[in-house]
Amino acid sequence: MTAEQVHAILSQHIPQSAVSYCLHLWKENPFILRITKSRQTKIGDFTCRPGERVRITINEDLNPYLFLTTYVHEVAHHRVHQQVGNRAEPHGELWKQTFQRLLEPVLNNSVFPEQLLALLSQHMRQPMASTFADVALTKAFRQYDLNVDAHIVLSSLGEGSIFQLNGRYFKKGKLRRTRFLCQEVRSKKQYLVPAEALVNNAQLTLEWHF
Repeated sequence: MTAEQVHAILSQHIPQSAVSYCLHLWKENPFILRITKSRQTKIGDFTCRPGERVRITINEDLNPYLFLTTYVHEVAHHRVHQQVGNRAEPHGELWKQTFQRLLEPVLNNSVFPEQLLALLSQHMRQPMASTFADVALTKAFRQYDLNVDAHIVLSSLGEGSIFQLNGRYFKKGKLRRTRFLCQEVRSKKQYLVPAEALVNNAQLTLEWHF
């Protein structure tokens, strides 16, 4: 993969003021960058297999600010793997420190809008494995999505509601910290789904109060 190809991808998906820096991160430690279709269970990932080049994938439908944050998140995994291989926890202290250091140069108001910048800066004091675990930050990111009016967020549905996720139907259950315990309709298996996950074809339950 060439620098020109990476530059073209970055220019299409992140704020222009961050393109040069993100390309620099790639040039320091090159990897294959792939853009994928929307995935409900993840927005980006880092893969390193023996004998293969490092690969980072990011969902195509992310807004520029979430794409940028996800890109740096995954590059941080790459840097940690280069340092210690598989000996570090995936989202342990070394990853947190690396993520903080790599995002800091673009964590300013020339890249991020003020309201989003404030919440992201707070989040980065102790970054989580997923930005979706930070409800306030997730909501702030989604204000910049192109299809913001079409969103159905799992947390907005009543308990017992039926919804579609990744082509399968689930029934919403009880909240367990930041995730809801949901039952797949067909198999009856239980799954933990992030509270701020975007879902489709929701069929709302009727709630009775006496």
